[in-house]
Amino acid sequence: MDLMAMLTKVLTKNGLIFAFVLIGITNLIAYKLAGLTKGRIHGSAVAIFFGLVLAYIGGGAKGLASIPLFAGVGMLGGAMFRDFAIVSTAFGADLREIKKVGFVGVLSLVLGLLTSWIAGVIVAYALGYRDSVSLVTIGAGVATFVVGPVTGAALGATSEVIAISIAAGVVKSVLVMICTPFVAKAVGLDNPQSAMVFGGLMGTTSGTAAGIAAVDPKLVPYCAMTATFYTGFGCLVFPSILYLATKAVFG
Repeated sequence: MDLMAMLTKVLTKNGLIFAFVLIGITNLIAYKLAGLTKGRIHGSAVAIFFGLVLAYIGGGAKGLASIPLFAGVGMLGGAMFRDFAIVSTAFGADLREIKKVGFVGVLSLVLGLLTSWIAGVIVAYALGYRDSVSLVTIGAGVATFVVGPVTGAALGATSEVIAISIAAGVVKSVLVMICTPFVAKAVGLDNPQSAMVFGGLMGTTSGTAAGIAAVDPKLVPYCAMTATFYTGFGCLVFPSILYLATKAVFG
């Protein structure tokens, strides 16, 4: 057995450890490149772009994880580690600051979900979809790339529609990452309360967290808090209330 075959065997058997190394190297390169923009673009946005390219190269239903050598990437990027990261980030928030938001924070969640639903339904209708299941699934994808597939699976949407909903959520996430530093000053995104409202309006946890990290890392736990509630709330209302609302309008 030659050296390359031995190395491949070791890395495949220790997939999760190799995934940490691979993601670490990818992030290192991404943040170095983002540093050239002098804070205009956060390293997370560049890293996600790299991730999309690698997923395309990997092909298959699981992207890069479809290749046995990189199977650990699928575990590292799975629901367990994702939820752990979200919860651990939110634990950095100060409860006293959260209480100050009150009704405005709840209102931001409702408005954020409604605007995503309306925008998604408009886009889906323009793409030629007329059935309520497809319309609300794509609308849910605009909310986040997590809510989209959850809604689609609950309502029995086609795999094509679910894929579109995920793509819509990923595009939104990347746009929020890139645009947040540019609009932060104009919208007063400089304190915990405004960060929580922003997280409630935008919803995409990865997008808002990365975007605000480029503005002020201390505000990340606050936007992550409401953005996480946004995802959970969206998973409840899109397959139920908003689906019934869509059906009432479009039949």
